[in-house]
Amino acid sequence: MYAAHFGLRELPFGITPDTSFFFGSPRSQEALNTLLVATRGGEGFIKITGEVGTGKTLLCRKFMATLGPGFVTAYIPNPYLEPRTLMLALADELEIALARDVDQHQLLKAINLRLLHLARQGQRVVLCLDEAQAIPVESLEALRLLTNLETEKRKLLQIVLFGQPELNRKLELDTIRQLAQRITFHYHLGPLSRDDLDFYVAHRLRVAGFSGARLFTGPAIRGLYQASGGVPRLVNIMAHKALMLSYGQGQQQVVKSHVAIAARDTIGVTRTIWTWLGAGAVVAGAAAGLAWTFAR
Repeated sequence: MYAAHFGLRELPFGITPDTSFFFGSPRSQEALNTLLVATRGGEGFIKITGEVGTGKTLLCRKFMATLGPGFVTAYIPNPYLEPRTLMLALADELEIALARDVDQHQLLKAINLRLLHLARQGQRVVLCLDEAQAIPVESLEALRLLTNLETEKRKLLQIVLFGQPELNRKLELDTIRQLAQRITFHYHLGPLSRDDLDFYVAHRLRVAGFSGARLFTGPAIRGLYQASGGVPRLVNIMAHKALMLSYGQGQQQVVKSHVAIAARDTIGVTRTIWTWLGAGAVVAGAAAGLAWTFAR
């Protein structure tokens, strides 16, 4: 596509979480530090919340990659599971061999034995649940009971919940108030600031191999921020489209008109972009360029 045109080894603005592109903004770094301090301190429940597209999944993967030796991680990306199925998913992550007709008692016993075995080897087990706002209330209670498993010195299982703000409302229910009381560390992951977004774009371009001068002009960066509100996923989508436009027009830099039409073509952007642009003819020309680029 446009990688060779701009001197890139790979596309810099993919939306698939890739830890090599993790950007340690003040907020994301503080969230990562919170996770590391809490897990190394042996806390039972930890919660990270954030709006859609703020980088929770990428943070989760970076966290698991950073823990290093001494930790065994289990990852469940879609925890919309009833309690037994959730326990089976945990057993699978912990590589526990189970009989096909295992009953609930045997299942919990097998998990406990595996956790004890890992503890004797000096390993701590951390279960990370992405999209945690989708976990049924009954399954959240089952998770709470799992954190009752412990030795005389520490918990056998630590659980990190990554979810949208709806998770907070679910945790306010009386039926799971005991779980909410056990969450001793929590962090809300917000969007990028205007300055952070500038560094974020430059960081991803550098990781992708860009070694030239400024690729996105100042007005283009301002447009990205106004249209995205600093939400990284929206920044990635629009930056990718803007690069395609610039490439399609044979240019070597992304300007504000490229960002404007990319914003117009992206669901979820804020509408302040139009007052920022203020030139319908430019939009029309950029739209034609985008259509031609996608058609190639």
